[in-house]
Amino acid sequence: MPVEQPPVRPRDAASLVIWRRAHGQVQVLVGRRSERARFKPGMYVFPGGGLERADHLVRTPSPLDASIVQRLAVGGSHSRAHALALAAIRETYEEVGVMVGEPGDIGRNASPSWQAFRQQGLAPPLGRLAYLGRAITPSVQPIRFHARFFAVDAAVAHGEPQPSGELTDVQWIPLADTGRLELMPVTLLMLEALARQLDADDRRAAFLSFQHGRRQVMWV
Repeated sequence: MPVEQPPVRPRDAASLVIWRRAHGQVQVLVGRRSERARFKPGMYVFPGGGLERADHLVRTPSPLDASIVQRLAVGGSHSRAHALALAAIRETYEEVGVMVGEPGDIGRNASPSWQAFRQQGLAPPLGRLAYLGRAITPSVQPIRFHARFFAVDAAVAHGEPQPSGELTDVQWIPLADTGRLELMPVTLLMLEALARQLDADDRRAAFLSFQHGRRQVMWV
């Protein structure tokens, strides 16, 4: 009998939902994954990706809300929580060309992406971020992530969204019209969390996990 392999350990990752009010409705920024992507090719997603060492070295003008840190499953580590939020912001710049920032100095950083922020005199205001939730890829998948999802008002976003090698067909889509796109269940769940926060001031976050192959969602 073949030896059963243990599940792949999920990789820390983060995504950012940039939203705005336009033409009397809430719109969110999404892009389509390349058909060459290893994970979920062709799906529409928020900008995001894996945590990098450089994300731990960025100075910010404001910290994450302490209540968010406690819900990120980082053992209460403010530095790790901040790095996850910063990863979402960096990936957003790399994937759609948008910088989320306020005037400030991030300090020295070897990452070309963070160097670009410093050249523009922008630093990520983590205090402006809301928390939508987190999700862990099922254990049967060969590529797994423990992804955290943040949201921010486009008022602190700089630059015109544009496609990249990671995301194509980058566009603002009305929250009420996302059904016409090919979206993963986790994406729909985080859109629901955003709608709850904006419409009902419900600050609970979603947690998506899988137990014995069954999908479970908690609001905490």
